[in-house]
Amino acid sequence: MSPSASILCSGRWVKQALARALSHPLPRSIGPSAWVVLVATLVVACSSTSSLKTPSAKEVVIPASGGEISALWRIQLPPMGPWLTPVMGADGLIVASTKGLVSALDAGTGKTLWSLDLKSNLLSGIGAEAPRAGQAQHFAVVTQSNELVYFSRQGEEWRYPLSVQAITTPVLAGGRVFVLQSDRSVIGLNAQNSRLLWTQQKAGDPLILNQKGILMGVQDTLVVGFSGRVLGLNPLTGATRFDTPIAVPRGVNDLERLVDLVAPAYRQGEVVCLRAFQAQIGCVNAVKGTLFWSRSAKGDVGLSGGANTVLAVESNGMVLGYDRASGDKTWESEKLRYRHLGAPLSLDATRFAVPEADGVVYLLSSEDGGLLARLPSNSQGPLAGLVRTPEGLASVSLSGSVQAYRLP
Repeated sequence: MSPSASILCSGRWVKQALARALSHPLPRSIGPSAWVVLVATLVVACSSTSSLKTPSAKEVVIPASGGEISALWRIQLPPMGPWLTPVMGADGLIVASTKGLVSALDAGTGKTLWSLDLKSNLLSGIGAEAPRAGQAQHFAVVTQSNELVYFSRQGEEWRYPLSVQAITTPVLAGGRVFVLQSDRSVIGLNAQNSRLLWTQQKAGDPLILNQKGILMGVQDTLVVGFSGRVLGLNPLTGATRFDTPIAVPRGVNDLERLVDLVAPAYRQGEVVCLRAFQAQIGCVNAVKGTLFWSRSAKGDVGLSGGANTVLAVESNGMVLGYDRASGDKTWESEKLRYRHLGAPLSLDATRFAVPEADGVVYLLSSEDGGLLARLPSNSQGPLAGLVRTPEGLASVSLSGSVQAYRLP
């Protein structure tokens, strides 16, 4: 058995599969047999490798020209949730705690510009509409009691009860709010009065991945991930405009067939590149639905990229660069191999960031994947998200620590 197979069975992949699939509230139609198949598959598949040692990560050596980058500011807020992704808004960096406190922070100083207590435990978000001159920006989050909350800095405007859990960030566009629910259904709501406009649902495999999926607007098309397929929906009616496969479920059991598309996606104009969980990555024209290319790739986090490069992190810690037009691999970096890495975040034309599970953030070159620098974590722990800021970069941890960095 190869080292890569060993690392999948002995640690990270098994834990992720169990945590994300078993902990997810499946539709009531899924019987106990699904759980039995899942657990049995993991036990049988990994029993033959239990005696093998997991490869250990090597020490990360930062070049002398890089080194540590000092923090611009740091503040402590209440704990965040793994699906409460921070976002840059018109007023600054918008963050939300699991206890319902939403705060806007000045990206340059960390000063609180405004805060709003939604008086509910929050599960996921933060959806933000595009800023409009002279109008308050609106946001949307989902509570742990499955309510969609629509609000601005002035206060809450309405709530809408969801039929099931929703962990994917809502999309706000064109006077509507769109939600991808955990039973693979999408709903469109009127942003003014919360009236339900349409519902769209597609059949899929019985297991559903317990991490954020694909929901985004590209011009006048709502782009949605259903299992391993990317769909283009009419945002006015919910009608399907295209249905393009990124990965086709294969295997003898439900776990092997789990190929849900995972966030974040990488967009460049009309082109959107996506990852199917532990199966494929590919790029499509998100207006016409044309598949440009797809490649086998064993990763479980989303993508980022620059003008011509798609950035990807594999489950074994390898960091890869692909040509956006052809899908050819242009470089690979093993500097962070066997480390538990999160999704990459492109910062500019030459650099991107990759977080590690313990909260350490690395800067790498977009040209060849070389290590450039390491950002101090101050023991902040696992991250809820990384966000580009006008000054450089901000990291938000699950513990509530928010740090900003000015990048040279």
